[in-house]
Amino acid sequence: MTFSHAKDLLSIADLSHEEIQHLLVAAVGLKKNRLISDPKTLAGKTCVLIFEKPSLRTRISFETAIHELGGHPINLDPSMVQIGKRETVADVARNLERIVHCIIARTFYHTTIAELARHCSVPVINALSDEHHPCQALALALTIFERTGSFSGHTVVFIGDGNNVCNSLMALCAITGNNFVIASPHGYEPRKQMLDECLVLAQKSGSTISVNTSPKEAVAKATVVYTDVWASMGQENEAEKRKQDFKAFQVNTELMSHAPKHAFVSHCLPAHRGEEISSDVLDSENSIAFDEAENRLHIQKAVIAHLFS
Repeated sequence: MTFSHAKDLLSIADLSHEEIQHLLVAAVGLKKNRLISDPKTLAGKTCVLIFEKPSLRTRISFETAIHELGGHPINLDPSMVQIGKRETVADVARNLERIVHCIIARTFYHTTIAELARHCSVPVINALSDEHHPCQALALALTIFERTGSFSGHTVVFIGDGNNVCNSLMALCAITGNNFVIASPHGYEPRKQMLDECLVLAQKSGSTISVNTSPKEAVAKATVVYTDVWASMGQENEAEKRKQDFKAFQVNTELMSHAPKHAFVSHCLPAHRGEEISSDVLDSENSIAFDEAENRLHIQKAVIAHLFS
């Protein structure tokens, strides 16, 4: 098995195909044996969470993961840290590495997480940034792995904005040999640099990546149809314009009628019901969104165990 031996998880590109498969298998085991898991991985260790953005699933799943692995989580209120304002990101990193054993950060800018990792010797895990959301993508992979028995030969279709979740799903597919399709309005596609990097990875793995402006065409061969809010945190001033630009990109019953009957539906949550996804689809028997939300806990436990192995 080829391991990258990366200290951190900042993006999906930090992982090899073999590592991703290893994480999926490990997460299944951790989930199955959750109440009888050996907590020695983080025994005597402290992990600090720095969250600049609000969170429900990410914070509670990471705190629970740390606790169940035998560690102690500390949540630092962003107003107390004021990272990059009260003191430099580098100085925050240099202080924390002398006290804690792991840093989990959810920040507005990916450069903040990258700088934290660059200036400290302990693992740094990206719990969300403006460019990447690796643990969310891995949670989807785990959910599909559970439902189908493998994470290969699939087509992941993302309907909506070419955002951080889209970037991570695209990279995940490119590395693992699964196909990826995004359907978005003109001007909302993934950034060219991100797309080009994933195309290089896809060429190596044999997967395909395509950008489409027709949701109906995009979902034709979908294993899973995925969506996210049209306006992310920090984009509230664009919300009304985005509603107009994305109004033909709602994941609803009519759109799903153009996808295979067995196609799953998912969302990273929280969902704006009636905007990017209709309630009947989100609550349908094909929806795996809440399974994926639960699986954040198990895949994050596997990620932490892997970084400390």
